[in-house]
Amino acid sequence: MKVLVTGAAGFIGFHVSRLLLDRGDEVVGIDNVNDYYSPKLKTDRLSKLTLKKNFAFYKIDIADQDQLNNIFNTENITHVINLAAQAGVRYSLQNPHVYIRTNVQGFTNVLECCRHHDIKHLVYASSSSVYGSNTSMPFSVSHSVDHPVSLYAATKKSNELLAHTYAHLYKLPVTGLRFFTVYGPWGRPDMAPFIFTKKIVEGSPIDIFNHGKHARDFTYIDDITNGVIKCLDNVAAPNPDWDSNNPDIGTSNAPYRLFNIGNCKPVELMDFIACIENAVGKKANKNFLPIQPGDVPVTYADVTSLQKTISYRADTNIELGIQKFVKWYRDYYNL
Repeated sequence: MKVLVTGAAGFIGFHVSRLLLDRGDEVVGIDNVNDYYSPKLKTDRLSKLTLKKNFAFYKIDIADQDQLNNIFNTENITHVINLAAQAGVRYSLQNPHVYIRTNVQGFTNVLECCRHHDIKHLVYASSSSVYGSNTSMPFSVSHSVDHPVSLYAATKKSNELLAHTYAHLYKLPVTGLRFFTVYGPWGRPDMAPFIFTKKIVEGSPIDIFNHGKHARDFTYIDDITNGVIKCLDNVAAPNPDWDSNNPDIGTSNAPYRLFNIGNCKPVELMDFIACIENAVGKKANKNFLPIQPGDVPVTYADVTSLQKTISYRADTNIELGIQKFVKWYRDYYNL
């Protein structure tokens, strides 16, 4: 395979690219290396990838249609993994336009390039945030997700609709993955594992929203990347059981699939903080606050369909995952 990975300097994109390279695939990585969080962390990730001779990198923005077209025209790409996105629920409250530009316009550019260049399979990132304030647990892809509570979630829902349309119209094989709270080494500084670890190490107080009554389906990065690659290898095809007279929710005759990918074991926020305290060897100074706009109290993935399709299973428990993250954090910052 020659795989285009968008967002290759990002957290998940870096790990996915590394796994593809380690098994012998060629990877073309693209990223705009923006300053939403430390560009140094992104360039440090890239420095690990550029050591591989089967990796090529282009610093571009997927919202730039001409530059993206040039890469598809010059590189013999066979598969695409779209992980480039403007992430973050809270940041979307201050900067809505960047979410539309990257997550909607940029993703449309990717779809257009895929359909014009005979791409064998497109795998793209959606998010558990699309479930909004849904209270039916665990979250299933058969549940309605028509009421997002953040702009970020709305753009991810739009990705799912756009992807299905392209699969239907142009028979482009597409698989969407709703990620559930991914964490681990080389993680994003704007996410809770990184924020809490940093502040506990420094002795600074940590803000705990919703008075600690959150629960998240924390999923370790290795479990995510293994699932992404297995999905890439298992190409989406039209559903043989589809009945136009009586279609089930979420099925169609297009070569399109949508899966949850998570640990399937929600962890209470206070238990999660306790894991970090144990790994760091220091108690947190806790500051309890109300829930923030756009936040979802609980996430919980039903991964039954993914298990049936690729024998997916998340093997890393929260204690081990946090230990690995804290060890990386100490090593990276020479603590």
